[in-house]
Amino acid sequence: MSLTLTMPQVEAPATTLAPREQEALRHIAAGCTYLQTARNMGLSKHTVDAYLRRIRTKLGIYTTAEMVRTAIALGL
Repeated sequence: MSLTLTMPQVEAPATTLAPREQEALRHIAAGCTYLQTARNMGLSKHTVDAYLRRIRTKLGIYTTAEMVRTAIALGL
């Protein structure tokens, strides 16, 4: 019995993310906090939180680690 691990295909969701959602995801993947992301984007931290909740819903991910992995896979 052999075990093969594969990375999920995540290229398609990039088209479903709005440009500001992609930007927020890029900041989080770079290690910024919600507050730092908000300041960089000129938004409130509540708006950034809303963007990231929508990203989690759209992509079916639950943790920040999964968001970072997805951002890297999408080339953000």
